[in-house]
Amino acid sequence: MILSNRKNITKIQLVFFVVVIALFCSLVLALPRISIPLSLAYILSLALTPIVETLMSLKLTKTQSIVLIFIVLAVLIGLPMFRLIPLLSAESQNFQNIIPRIESYIIQQFQYVREFVKLRTGHEIGDAYVYQGLEEMQNWSASFVVRIPNYIANIMEWIFLVPFFTFFIIRDSESFKRTLLSFTPNVIFERFYYVIHVFNRQLGNYFFAKFVEAVIVGGIITAGLLLLDIKYAVILGFIAGLTNIVPYVGPFLGVGPAIVLGMLEYGMTSPTMGAIITLYAIANVVDIFFVFPFLVSKIVNLHPMLVAVSVIVGSHYMGITGMVISIPVVAAIKLIITEIYNEIYTERSR
Repeated sequence: MILSNRKNITKIQLVFFVVVIALFCSLVLALPRISIPLSLAYILSLALTPIVETLMSLKLTKTQSIVLIFIVLAVLIGLPMFRLIPLLSAESQNFQNIIPRIESYIIQQFQYVREFVKLRTGHEIGDAYVYQGLEEMQNWSASFVVRIPNYIANIMEWIFLVPFFTFFIIRDSESFKRTLLSFTPNVIFERFYYVIHVFNRQLGNYFFAKFVEAVIVGGIITAGLLLLDIKYAVILGFIAGLTNIVPYVGPFLGVGPAIVLGMLEYGMTSPTMGAIITLYAIANVVDIFFVFPFLVSKIVNLHPMLVAVSVIVGSHYMGITGMVISIPVVAAIKLIITEIYNEIYTERSR
């Protein structure tokens, strides 16, 4: 009877534990205005915690260590960001002036193709899809420009909230950990603690590596475009670095705007256009053969086929966001499945 009661209590604890975790995750996902800066703060805290521990070994308190790190980050990142955001805003506003030129170029090239096909085959290509596509592009560009102030407001809000959340996540990390482990059922306590520890380490290392990867690629392209005296060099470099976070398709998304602007300004066969394409190729070769193998691929420890499938599934359900988070999510699922397998099979076979 006592044994039966213990089993029932264990089942109730497991159900309660799963329900609480599921409700917390659902609540966070339902509030993107909070979940996005909170997620960024959590990832940042994983990267900063080792530095905090190092400073604490030098006889500083945890609060002093965190404040010192934030001061250094404010100088190294905060001031350049406040300078960069207005520049990006100005270049984005000017970017709208390129849209009419893109439309004229597309129409001109379409007319050339249309006349060539009619001359060769006698068939006249319809233009409904071309003008419909141009109309969609006009609507998108107008909508994007209108939303720029909202994007900047969100970024400014994150600049405040992310450090705020990060400070308390690091400072009260032990308290949060004790609270979480206090209602973790004993039957899964050791496994759960181990999974959380390994997952935090992998997640922090992965996003830190992707951040470094984006900075390297974006920095190379921005510097190269500035040396070539290309218009919108800063915004093109920013786009290249940001899109590089997306696995596989990121480099293609990043080079698209540069190719369009290069065609309009210099033509496809000009030496400058060739220099732009070469610059993007060099940046991505450095990423593929040097940065990615040493920073990213060794962290997640996933088979390339599994990585490709996870990115496809993530894009299907959550678009670009799904592609970005798919790899660490699959790495976490793999870790959990491995631990369950070890618990069910390996431990019982002994």
